[in-house]
Amino acid sequence: MELKNKKVFITGADGFIGSHLTEALLENECKVKALSYYNSFNYWGWLEDIPSNKNLEIVTGDIRDPHFCKEVTKGAAIIFHLAALIAIPYSYVAPDSYVDTNIKGTLNICQAARGNGNIRVIHTSTSEVYGTAQYIPIDEKHPRQAQSPYSASKIGADAMAMSFFSTFGLPVTIARPFNTYGPRQSARAVIPSVILQILAGNKSLKIGNLTPTRDMTFVKDTCKGLISLINSSDTIGKEINISSNFEISIIDIIKKIKNILQADISIESDPSRIRPKTSEVYRLWGDNSLIKNLTGFKPDFSINQGLQLTCEWFLNKENRAKYKDSIYNV
Repeated sequence: MELKNKKVFITGADGFIGSHLTEALLENECKVKALSYYNSFNYWGWLEDIPSNKNLEIVTGDIRDPHFCKEVTKGAAIIFHLAALIAIPYSYVAPDSYVDTNIKGTLNICQAARGNGNIRVIHTSTSEVYGTAQYIPIDEKHPRQAQSPYSASKIGADAMAMSFFSTFGLPVTIARPFNTYGPRQSARAVIPSVILQILAGNKSLKIGNLTPTRDMTFVKDTCKGLISLINSSDTIGKEINISSNFEISIIDIIKKIKNILQADISIESDPSRIRPKTSEVYRLWGDNSLIKNLTGFKPDFSINQGLQLTCEWFLNKENRAKYKDSIYNV
């Protein structure tokens, strides 16, 4: 698909992955309408870090409002739907809000896409829907396991989006990124948390469970994968992993970060960062053969390259100043 001048609408554009995707689409000369969650401060999240661009229009609103979604998506050729509540620990505290945002919000976007001429939709899922791996690597046929209210809401959102393909022929693709990391990631995630604690001069790292493994994908590779999905009509009506096709334990990630930052620091277990035993996802390793076969996607960044770039970004004091590194926020 020719992306130049293509009108693209992105929900969740003010977030971690959404802001990087906005930049990637602007580099492809798309005309991007980026949705930032409404607030009275007119603050646009990580979109604030993107230089002014004639092809970028920033709007504010809330995907929980179906009438707003119908109006704001008019004229779009493609919708990347990333807006969601994603913090797993907070889903233990406020599960109802996850249903409203993740499931109903997805319904509203699909209804809007259908009502505005069957707009192509890339709906963003999560590897958390698989739960702890029953076999590895995890392909798209792996059973879904709702091990947290968050993952349950995303399973529901994925099903809602796919129902619009099956019932109404809406051209939907379910993109399922595994653990994305990189600049701008939330401080509640393990990699930013470790980096920020080290750079704050702490002598001991407060960490949750060290044994789980994750398939870590650098954010630029996740965005590359998302964009690759619109370049093939064969991806329509499919659920597709975006992963690096390898696994690494949390403790080994910490060791790599300590080596990059040349930090001599001990590790202590913080009970507030540990999930309930049956809610913890102990192993994630994503099979990316389907996206490779359909689109030719191949990750560009190794874990060492990605962590190096992430650490370099956090070493910038201006970037670090945007985090409250002394507070653990679920």
